[in-house]
Amino acid sequence: MIFEAFEDFAAQLGPMQALAGLDFGTRTIGIAVSDRLRHVASPLRTLRRRKFRDDAAALLAITDEREIGGLVIGLPRNMDGTEGPRCQSTRAFARNLAALTPMPISFWDERLSTVAAERALLEADTSRARRGEVIDHVAAGFILQGALDRLGYLGTTR
Repeated sequence: MIFEAFEDFAAQLGPMQALAGLDFGTRTIGIAVSDRLRHVASPLRTLRRRKFRDDAAALLAITDEREIGGLVIGLPRNMDGTEGPRCQSTRAFARNLAALTPMPISFWDERLSTVAAERALLEADTSRARRGEVIDHVAAGFILQGALDRLGYLGTTR
């Protein structure tokens, strides 16, 4: 089920369940996961996108393996807060994924998450080639960490 209000999403989460964050792009999907206490987001991997069926199967395999209790998908709003074609594509992906799993799904404003990830990788003196390999799942980590921080503020981290 998809929850537009983050507070409603938080209310659906079970105790001691990790979350996954997704940076959904046109060619890749960056994936990050949290610890069970929902304090720290860790970049996991980047999936090269194929057909929806293949992408969904790969994502659901990861969520099953890691016992993920909810998904936070980055919503690529425009800088003025409006939603364009990329948001529509992300929402369509979420709707299709929600039909395959009972796991709660919510969105997180991902504006500037890739910029923050790029900056962090530059500060870590990561080579250009390596940045290209990891930028999407590092951005997913920034998206998920923002959501985890919000959960902590709401008092629903556990």
